[in-house]
Amino acid sequence: MEVRRLGASGLRVPALSFGTATFGGAGDFFKAWGSTDSAGAARLVDICLDHGVAMFDSADVYSDGLAEEILGHAIAGKRNRVLISTKVTFPTGEGANDFGSSRVHLIEAVDAALRRLAVDHIDLLQLHGQDYNTPVEETLATLDQLVRDGKVRYVGASNFSGWHLMKSLAVADRYGYPRHVAHQVYYSLLNRDYEWDLLDLGRDQGVGAVVWSPLGWGKLTGKIRRRQPAKPGTRAHDIAGTGPHFDEERLFRIVDALERIAQETGKTIPQIALNWLLQRDTVANVIIGARNEEQLIENVGAVGWRLNEAQIAALDAASDQPPVYPAWHQRGFPMLHESGGASRG
Repeated sequence: MEVRRLGASGLRVPALSFGTATFGGAGDFFKAWGSTDSAGAARLVDICLDHGVAMFDSADVYSDGLAEEILGHAIAGKRNRVLISTKVTFPTGEGANDFGSSRVHLIEAVDAALRRLAVDHIDLLQLHGQDYNTPVEETLATLDQLVRDGKVRYVGASNFSGWHLMKSLAVADRYGYPRHVAHQVYYSLLNRDYEWDLLDLGRDQGVGAVVWSPLGWGKLTGKIRRRQPAKPGTRAHDIAGTGPHFDEERLFRIVDALERIAQETGKTIPQIALNWLLQRDTVANVIIGARNEEQLIENVGAVGWRLNEAQIAALDAASDQPPVYPAWHQRGFPMLHESGGASRG
């Protein structure tokens, strides 16, 4: 397994990590993702470790904490071989302080996650969403304390706007707090919004992208084609009304390009979609998911080879989408773009 540096930090992570949103299956939403039990999770963890996928990503809201609990059982006796990434911020109860990035919620959420995972520290803690209500200084001071207490090793963000992430980095630099070294982002051939602003920020500030839902909310598997809609029992069908909007014809165009390259390379459509992501700038890690061993082995096959320049260009063209302002305006003046200049990290 290829190992990459996480942003500008000293932490090295595998190019692929395993996402545990499929563990537990509590509630209609997460049941559509999967319902892997403890025995199944232990088997998937062992397969991951056999292939060098030694990082596991979770969140306190995945199946109401059950996913973290199952992951804790699955890594029992293997803690020194794995990196644990988890996320906090979204609501975990009905109380007035059961959500957000306040001091009270972060401390309680981390302590609860440590109990469910049955570990003494979290390797990468990410703020799952952007909290407009809590001062950035309060959030970062609390993260600093969690690091000093040994409960957390590195900190990151997820689903942040560029301005909020940059503000957090600036405050961290001002007070000597830990910087966000990772930004867990939604990025795929189907959704390339990350490239408009957040990619440049990550490059400049040394924030590595940890990519979630790299197969476009389950739509880049090759199972959805023209006149071939998603089948019942799949995530793309069962929670079709959730997730980001997309243009159907553009999806079909991307899948057509993936299929042509699959025929050229002998790889599968998901493997090609994942390999494309692994070659994008700032991407440190791509989170793969799997309901079973077959899916896991297929996804692991996305590493160890590279698409050529012509194949990448074909996928870039098929997935191109009109950028929003000011990205479209900035692209009209290429002479102003950075070319080889220094950046953090």
